[in-house]
Amino acid sequence: MEKIKKASESLTIMTNIVLPNETNSLRNLFGGELLARMDRCASISAARHCERRVVTASVNHVSFNHPIPEGGIVVLESKVSRAFSTSMEIYVDVWLDDPINQTKTHTNEGIYTFVAVDEFNRPIPIPKIEPETEEEKLRFDAAMRRKELSLILSGRMKPSESIELKKLFSE
Repeated sequence: MEKIKKASESLTIMTNIVLPNETNSLRNLFGGELLARMDRCASISAARHCERRVVTASVNHVSFNHPIPEGGIVVLESKVSRAFSTSMEIYVDVWLDDPINQTKTHTNEGIYTFVAVDEFNRPIPIPKIEPETEEEKLRFDAAMRRKELSLILSGRMKPSESIELKKLFSE
């Protein structure tokens, strides 16, 4: 029987404060610093899902919607959005937490792909995922469209072989 895990089992939450040496000349968190934090958070989610060593395969999307100031409290939340045969997509949400004003601002998001590997660094099969919440279901469905688009753009799939993208454009 194939193992199926819940998306919530991979939830990873990391909280940090932005220090002066992590900021640019505008005193906001360096984009590269944020990318590194997002990659670490996503890698923990990936490892939790497959219970194996994982490697970053790609950074599929990152948005920088709101600057994160020096002294700001940054909360990263990541979860596996979809698992394929040996790879998985991880969605990372970034929040600026202001405990004084009791507000949380969604500042950034990113989508990463990780691959589970064996002791010889060869890809290995991973468990499927079962989304539960409405957001998990939306991200699960969107992950397949992103995968198909990536395969088409890389020449590894013909547009006529697409299933999810066809549905998107034929509705």
